Amino acid sequence: MARANHHDSDLDRWAEEGRRTILDIADMLGVSVDAYSNDPLILAPALQNYVSRLPLDEFEQSDWATLHSDLMAYVADFLIHQHGAQWLVVDDTTTPRGFRYVIEASGRDDETRRIDPLDVVMAEFHNLPVDIIRMLASAELTLRLSSRIADDE
Repeated sequence: MARANHHDSDLDRWAEEGRRTILDIADMLGVSVDAYSNDPLILAPALQNYVSRLPLDEFEQSDWATLHSDLMAYVADFLIHQHGAQWLVVDDTTTPRGFRYVIEASGRDDETRRIDPLDVVMAEFHNLPVDIIRMLASAELTLRLSSRIADDE
């Protein structure tokens, strides 16, 4: 169930921080804010190159948290700007704070679905090496924003 309005300012801040994070990453990787804003997919090759070169076996806990957060920001921002998805706060008794931030979108079948971008990122790390395009495609398929090949036949 969606949370009441008292979390709206936190949600706005969360969404804005995620957007700033991915714009900073784009800039760091040589993708202009204008180019990224026009097409978030333009960041995928540079981000893939960056992630592929990371010494994951040398990462400490803080490195993992930063990488997961950065990739989560990209997945969310991509879904928002390519598919009109939006952030939402939902109750979740399995988390210490009692809620979580999720992305909600209406799929090709007009059904509304939700995903936690962090879950998408974590699933990608169970299938190394990290593949940025596969990660985005997984999110799109989960939300049914794109069709499976069999759906088009």
